[in-house]
Amino acid sequence: MNTDKGIFISEIREGEAVEGVFLVKELNRGETRAGKPFLRLTLVDQSGEISGPVWEDAETLAPLCQAGSFIKLSGRGESYRGTPQLKINQVEAVDREAVDLADFMPSGEFDRQELETELDKILGCIHDPHLERLLAAFFQDPEMRQRFATAPAAKAMHHAYLGGLLEHTVAVANLTVAIGRLYPAVDRDLLLAGALLHDVGKTEELTYQEYPFGYSNRGRLVGHLVIGAEMIREQAQQLPDFPPELTERLQHLVLSHHGRHEFGAPTLPMMQEAFILHFLDDLDAKVNYFGRLSRRAEEPGYQWSEYQRNLERFLYLRGPESAAEPGGSGGDSFRDDTPLRRQQSAANPGRDPEPSEDPAGPAADPRQKGLWG
Repeated sequence: MNTDKGIFISEIREGEAVEGVFLVKELNRGETRAGKPFLRLTLVDQSGEISGPVWEDAETLAPLCQAGSFIKLSGRGESYRGTPQLKINQVEAVDREAVDLADFMPSGEFDRQELETELDKILGCIHDPHLERLLAAFFQDPEMRQRFATAPAAKAMHHAYLGGLLEHTVAVANLTVAIGRLYPAVDRDLLLAGALLHDVGKTEELTYQEYPFGYSNRGRLVGHLVIGAEMIREQAQQLPDFPPELTERLQHLVLSHHGRHEFGAPTLPMMQEAFILHFLDDLDAKVNYFGRLSRRAEEPGYQWSEYQRNLERFLYLRGPESAAEPGGSGGDSFRDDTPLRRQQSAANPGRDPEPSEDPAGPAADPRQKGLWG
């Protein structure tokens, strides 16, 4: 028999009682100034995430609150520095078999079928016959298509929800379409193909059948840039008369799109298309990250975020109502004869803590620094 989910995180309001089942994303331990232990939990469900302290019985409750555990809690909604949080009063364990996992898997604010339709329109913009065949080998394969449309784009920081890889890829691809109009000297087909395939390795790097998302063994040992470059080479070798030098140029875009060695790039951008892809990938990741933080703020108007370790700065954000004001990021997408989509930020947890999952400090692994995922 399934346990009743109760309230969703998006429904929690300051000052109101909270009763519900949540998935523990992160458990941190601390001590008060008096030396009393306490817990700080980060909780998630499909509508978002929220944090809160457990002040009483911390040592007793810690085994129930490990990351990946389901708990039923009672408490009250609060606000700390403009950010919603929970005051947690009671906690009890919940059997994983007694919950509907769909209630706890984050998803973005988009229609996945519409995004897939848009992806197909973008694929139709490729004119180079070799790249057209290569992309068809990827995106017309039903198994690959399913994985690509389902995978998150990162573990926790940006587009870190089911379908996030598809959303991020479509956004970056549309940005390359706009850049191609502005700079006719750019190899538009190569740039667009690079955008469509730059993160394809994440279909094998990440594990996303349950939440929290994680890394496969190959993902940790090899990484999605190299995985993606290998996938491109393997597909190209199966296509008759596919030019080897075109394979190399496309692999270069994938391998260099993190931009710097300390961000995990095996090689630095050495083609103008590689530079452009690097900047557009970073742009879309940061816009999604800003959107997540802005939507978590309770107050309208501009306000300061907490210190963002991965960006090494505070951020001056607009609250949720402000995003729809003139000049903001809200509004309808604009289109003409070529598909072009304005990025829609998600209210769910954003980008991979490929800076750090440790609240005590920055990441030790340089591959995990930055908003690159």
